Amino acid sequence: MERASIWVLLIPISLLFASAASEADDTKRSLVQFMEQLLPADNENRNESWGWNMNSDPCADGWVGVTCDLHNQTVLKVILDELNLIGTFDAGSLCGARSLQVLSLNNNSISGEISEEIANCKHLTHLYLSSNRFTGQLPKSIPHLSNLKRIDISNNNFIGELPSLHKIPGLLSFLAENNHLQGELPEFKFTLLERFNVSNNEFSSQIPDVRGHFSADSFSGNPRLCGQPLPNPCDPSKAASKKWSTDRFLIYTGYAVLGSVIGLFIVYKIVSKSKSKDEETDDVEKAESDMDDRSIKMNAISGDDFKTSEHRSEYSMTSMDSGVAPAALVILNSSLVKDLKFEDLLRAPAELLGRGRHGTLYKVMIDNGGTLVVKRIEERAISSEEFKRRMLKIDQAKHPNVLPAVAFYCSRQEKLLVCEHQSNGSLFILLHGSRDDDSFDWGSRLNIASRIAEALAFMHKELHEDGIAHGNLKSTNILFNKNMDPCISEYGIMATENQEQPALSRSISFAKITPAQDHESDDILFKGDMYNLGVIILELLTGKMVQDGGLDLATWVHSVVREEWTAEVFDRALIAEGINEERMVNLLQVALKCVASSATKRPSAKEVSAMINAIKEEDERSIALETRSIKL
Repeated sequence: MERASIWVLLIPISLLFASAASEADDTKRSLVQFMEQLLPADNENRNESWGWNMNSDPCADGWVGVTCDLHNQTVLKVILDELNLIGTFDAGSLCGARSLQVLSLNNNSISGEISEEIANCKHLTHLYLSSNRFTGQLPKSIPHLSNLKRIDISNNNFIGELPSLHKIPGLLSFLAENNHLQGELPEFKFTLLERFNVSNNEFSSQIPDVRGHFSADSFSGNPRLCGQPLPNPCDPSKAASKKWSTDRFLIYTGYAVLGSVIGLFIVYKIVSKSKSKDEETDDVEKAESDMDDRSIKMNAISGDDFKTSEHRSEYSMTSMDSGVAPAALVILNSSLVKDLKFEDLLRAPAELLGRGRHGTLYKVMIDNGGTLVVKRIEERAISSEEFKRRMLKIDQAKHPNVLPAVAFYCSRQEKLLVCEHQSNGSLFILLHGSRDDDSFDWGSRLNIASRIAEALAFMHKELHEDGIAHGNLKSTNILFNKNMDPCISEYGIMATENQEQPALSRSISFAKITPAQDHESDDILFKGDMYNLGVIILELLTGKMVQDGGLDLATWVHSVVREEWTAEVFDRALIAEGINEERMVNLLQVALKCVASSATKRPSAKEVSAMINAIKEEDERSIALETRSIKL
């Protein structure tokens, strides 16, 4: 029996080794097939040191141009520059080497097209095909290579329009000069790119805003390109007309929406007053239901019943006879909006600032000269009852770096959050907008990280028992007040349920919570905030955006650090500032702890705040010592 059990254990081990050997053979066979399409027919004179045959091993025997991971014995790089290779590029065979990260075929004579099968090289980070004879269009599947960092296809004969390369999340360089590429130049994320060149092609469009990152040399030789940084301007009448039309549409849309609601509100009041007391309850409920239905179709603001004894405005008085409340605007800060009424918001001039996944944002100018921001929250984001509960709880927890609500409105179908307008913009704009000065230095970024972490730690402590996390923390929700102090906005206004968390950043992956884990669900929600805080810190360090297209900034940073290219992580502005790399690495380590794939391994906001403050104190000590040494 003992011998039998030993054999039972040995069988799966032998199968494991057999599987690994089979995979290695498949990789070797794929690479040999790839090379057979590149070498000339009379290539019999290659000596044994060349490799690239089934009788040797690419890693153990050191094939020419092949670099392996010595620990796992997997092929990482194929670099075959300047080897007089001819023939065609067999992407289907090459991508059989599943772990391949770097491919370089520069300065050869390879011809033909690149097939769509290039998308199977899923781990590819560097693709260098410069100075060959490639033809045809670039495959539309290239954007599926989400790990790509650098592409060089310059000095070939590629034609046609570019695929959606600008959607590759972590792309650092794109070189495509001296080809025959055509069509419009896409909106690349120029704030991310370190190198970019499409000169000497046949592009025809206005150059997107490069935010001062690249000069005319990157676009020259395209006669039908226009706009900065090239000297030939575009037709100003078309550009101005397009911008004016867009701005006018947004502003007048806001007026139209609020104007329509005013009409509905007036009709509702007239109809309500004409009803007899006996019919009042049923008729009001029907009118409210009709208004709610119409408001959803119009993306407008409607009214419904709301009761509270703690925070009342003129329109929160209830009818004891009918049991139905008219529209209610709950005032939380009467010093800012004294006597503000719901209809005041409807009548006030408004500008549509934008629409997002969770609601619509308006800037409203009220009669006393103040400016408010009103967020209309989508019905599916949170229930009326939960929204009401959260607003009253959050109002009790106040922190100087958390933007307080001025008022809120709650009905069966509509939720409004009213805050004071912050004219200095958001962290997102400061990081990714056009920076004309060097004011956003290391000290400023470290201070912002410290203040946000402290505020989040406070809110988590105050609202932990109520299960209210932020739920949607991101750089667009970090606003700057008149003193340029960072303030967390929109805290807790999105409900997060015990399934996948829809209100959190798209880059977060949450396991579904079973009923047995309900007691842990609140902690998971707060850990979601920690992930998003980590992403914000990464934005501060890298200067790079988390895009809606899916740039997983955490994954990108992990991949760069893993490849021991940590210096590539940090914003060039910080490098130019001469900041000690150790200080930046220390903050980077804090961010990486926050974005750990397992929620249970992420630190709390209190722990993160302590770690950042320790870095800040050490930074201040170092500066003090440097200043003292200069004086001496």
